[in-house]
Amino acid sequence: MKMLRYFSFEQVGQLWIAKLKPIMGGARNNFSLTTSTVVAAAVAAFKTVLQLVAPTGVIVAVQEVMISFDGTSNTAAPIQVEVLRQTTAGTATARAPLKTKDTSTAIGSTGQENFTVEPTASDILVSLEIHPQAGVVYPVPLPDGEIELASATRLGLRINAPAAVNCKATIKGEE
Repeated sequence: MKMLRYFSFEQVGQLWIAKLKPIMGGARNNFSLTTSTVVAAAVAAFKTVLQLVAPTGVIVAVQEVMISFDGTSNTAAPIQVEVLRQTTAGTATARAPLKTKDTSTAIGSTGQENFTVEPTASDILVSLEIHPQAGVVYPVPLPDGEIELASATRLGLRINAPAAVNCKATIKGEE
């Protein structure tokens, strides 16, 4: 659901200035799904940190995924981070996305965090390695700037750490 834009032209003195403006369709329902506390990585195994579930009948555009780690060793091995589609819910703690704009429309998407039973993995959309030290917040680059989730589908953020480390994560989007 990329925002459509158009150019408008405005004359200032003898200059014409082009401005890129959004086409206002309907109200956008922006949200943020964030871990409520630090999530401990499962050592040498994948662990889903967050999962976003699109509501039935709605396409969700995920526009940003961020993750940070609390590692302290500058010689620690990198952590594998994946953004992927998942086909099952797994077992986790429910976590509701929060509105980031003051609209009257309720958020239909749901979420889960800190999985104890892994969901079934499907398409891996992004895979990269991130160093665990220093608590830097890493924005995860998304294909084409966003990922669309079809009605009632799931998007997960999972990690595979070679050593004990904690993380916090956020998924931002709109429906």
